[in-house]
Amino acid sequence: MSSALDDRAVAAPPNPPADHHTRGARFLLLLAVFLCAACGLVYELALTALGSYLIGNSVLQTSVVISVMVFAMGVGSLAAKPLRHRPVVAFAVVEGVLALVGGLSVLMLYAAFAWLQLYMPAMIVVSLVVGLLIGAEIPLLMTLLQRIRTQEASSAVADMFAVDYIGALVGGLCFPLFLLPTFGQLKGALVVGVVNAVAGVIVVVFIFRRQTGRLVKAGLLAGVALVLAALGTTYVLADDLEVTARQHMYADPIIHSETTQYQDIVVTRSTAFTGEPDVRLFLNGDLQFSSVDEYRYHESLVHPALSGPHSNVLIMGGGDGLALREVLRHEGVRHVTLVELDPAMTRLARTFEPLRKLNRGSLDDPRAKVVNADAFTWLREARQQYDAVIIDFPDPDSASLAKLYSVEFYDLLRRVLAPDGQVMVQSGSPFFAPKTYWSIAKTIETAGYATTEFQIDVPSFGNWGFVLARPGTEAPPLRLARDTPKLRYLDAAVLEAATVFPVDRRRTDVRPSTLMDPAVLEYVQDEWRDY
Repeated sequence: MSSALDDRAVAAPPNPPADHHTRGARFLLLLAVFLCAACGLVYELALTALGSYLIGNSVLQTSVVISVMVFAMGVGSLAAKPLRHRPVVAFAVVEGVLALVGGLSVLMLYAAFAWLQLYMPAMIVVSLVVGLLIGAEIPLLMTLLQRIRTQEASSAVADMFAVDYIGALVGGLCFPLFLLPTFGQLKGALVVGVVNAVAGVIVVVFIFRRQTGRLVKAGLLAGVALVLAALGTTYVLADDLEVTARQHMYADPIIHSETTQYQDIVVTRSTAFTGEPDVRLFLNGDLQFSSVDEYRYHESLVHPALSGPHSNVLIMGGGDGLALREVLRHEGVRHVTLVELDPAMTRLARTFEPLRKLNRGSLDDPRAKVVNADAFTWLREARQQYDAVIIDFPDPDSASLAKLYSVEFYDLLRRVLAPDGQVMVQSGSPFFAPKTYWSIAKTIETAGYATTEFQIDVPSFGNWGFVLARPGTEAPPLRLARDTPKLRYLDAAVLEAATVFPVDRRRTDVRPSTLMDPAVLEYVQDEWRDY
């Protein structure tokens, strides 16, 4: 929350200190500094998290928000110079406006995304306004601190920024650990807006009440009361507003939605008059499956990988339980470990009847063990070996997902793979994102595997590709095991045809993806931009 300071803001004021109860006054003012810093960082984190959920590309979202806000903070600090002559009033007004804009920022941006399709311009404007107001805080607070007790500039700066940085630390920790899981993004921002308004009240009512005229104080308090009323009313209506905005983004009625610390989960169901309704799962707005044709995807993902030994199977991702359902259909399977990052997703798959009906209660099968952990971290510590590994991660459209498609990840994976084991990786669309697809294949090969690439058609989201791999130089055959149950989509003829790629979608010259050079992230962001 630090910003450029004018020397005059920390010099001794021309008038004697306004409040002689210096210890209590300084404590309350530094408390206001602490609250302001915490609120400012939460606004910043809320904007970056929202952009990552709605748009993806978390690196770009974070870079734009931080750079725009830091620039605006510098401008705001300079713009606060004329306000130092009436710092109490100016600070109260700044906090009131910041509380209103910051508290409503998530709702405004969500509405801009849902109805206007103007998220990026709106995000830049909101970041500018919030940054300007945050930048104006420190010079005003420094002036107020000197009015309480005159001290050397270096000492005043040290006190102010020590509390400012501690507040930023607390705000940064509170956002993911408390605000987001307790209130969600929309309500969490509103709660922080209320805290921001309270910081202004502390200064006006408790610290400088004797130096503020009655009419001015009454006006400021009335303004703060209006801000609190607006934030409180929005809080009461937040659920309805969020449902209305969210529903506008989906064609079918939403039957479940929640925002976790990892992702935004939405389940929709069509209102079909005949036949089975279409249940769809979306993560961060991206379609994961449609109940109408998900069997095509999951049969292709699972059964070719189990054509070799498959007594002990590892599934990474796939928290909806659908890949697990297909694995458990094999009589030869004795044990399955499912590693899924988000416990909310596995809980939903267990308890939400539309999903539980689709996965046939697979997560509660006695042969299945569910582990909620980051796949990369879990692999580094895993010691057990598996006959087959099925990787069902979302597309690598963020830095956190791109690491799960890296050479280093597949190197770690080889340590838990039995010598004659096989790996199946969902690899995106060879038609819509051919560079992404072939980069994944090349990354797996670079890690020391031989690969067999194939593609299928899934009507709900089009042409889709997979990579079957095993360590060594001999490509694994694409076939089904003898104990494969009766399938609705796959057979030997379909698999044979699936390995043929049209001329315009055959292997192209692409880079493998590593932790230091996440090429797959570059490809996926470029190729999916227009879809």
